[in-house]
Amino acid sequence: MIDRRQMMTTALTLGAMHAFPQLTQAQARRLVFATFTGSWEEAHRDVLVPAFRKASNNADIALDPLLSVDQIAKVTAARANPPIDVMLHDPGPALVAIDQDLVDDYPVAQSAHYKDLIADAQGAKGPAPFFQVVGITYNPDKIKTPPTSWNDIWKPEYKGRVGITNLNSTLGTGFLVEIARSRGGSEANVDAGFKAIEELKPNLGAVAANPGQLATLYQQGQIDIGPGNFNAIQILKARGVAVEFVAPKEGAIAFKTTIHLVKNSPNKELAFKLIEASLSPEVQAKLMESPYLIVPTNTKVKIGGEVAKALAKDHDEMKKKFVFQDWAAINKQRSAWIEKFNRDIKI
Repeated sequence: MIDRRQMMTTALTLGAMHAFPQLTQAQARRLVFATFTGSWEEAHRDVLVPAFRKASNNADIALDPLLSVDQIAKVTAARANPPIDVMLHDPGPALVAIDQDLVDDYPVAQSAHYKDLIADAQGAKGPAPFFQVVGITYNPDKIKTPPTSWNDIWKPEYKGRVGITNLNSTLGTGFLVEIARSRGGSEANVDAGFKAIEELKPNLGAVAANPGQLATLYQQGQIDIGPGNFNAIQILKARGVAVEFVAPKEGAIAFKTTIHLVKNSPNKELAFKLIEASLSPEVQAKLMESPYLIVPTNTKVKIGGEVAKALAKDHDEMKKKFVFQDWAAINKQRSAWIEKFNRDIKI
């Protein structure tokens, strides 16, 4: 006699074979989701993973927190049998993953939520569940007058107290490009940005390997000001860390975060369920709340709380207030910029 668990397993398998004909039951294994480090791992562990387990009859899942460049390297090294099933990418690395044929088309016809995403979040090779927003992070206990411009980071009173990330992270590259743009450069020419960071060296207290490490430096009191991700700062604030976020008058940098089905993954049905959970209004609304404050892309989520207060009251206002960079142009030279930064920017 077939019990309830066996019936649900059979239904799950049939559903997988319908949406992904190449999948067989023998191929199933634990789902591996490569999320980002730091606050992203915490948010996904606390909110997305429980929602996925509820939708998948408590399927097993492991988070593999990695920068996008490391996710791509890991999948590239094992294309035929990738150790990752779902990748999370900022816009630059997403274009690389697509160009290198590392991801599959998203099965839009089977998706319950894709149609509700804002147009900019809809992508054939991977939808965007979230926006990331970069502005100025500062310690209000040490800096009594809130900064208003990117240029404030260069003030001499911040000698040895500025923290940035290297260019392996989207935060670091996005900051370089925006500084270059503010000084007459562009996504195709960041010489002015490198000159500005060279001038910033007396103020640099740390160059972090990734945004998670940068957040830790604020927590440890080693730095007081620099570029930072909005949602990462909110988690620190919730822990009682003296830190605030401000959108600079030039405009906060915004970029979409896309989620992708890895090509040749043996676990595509569960990967699809994870991505669907990330697109759902329930998960996005929860992640918009404190302490995560991740900016949602599902139009069924009403923007509220600190996101509405500090960033934008709705999706239309986001388009007006945020600075969106041309990552197709950035990608053409990014590798050379990373080499130059690692060689020249030392403290």
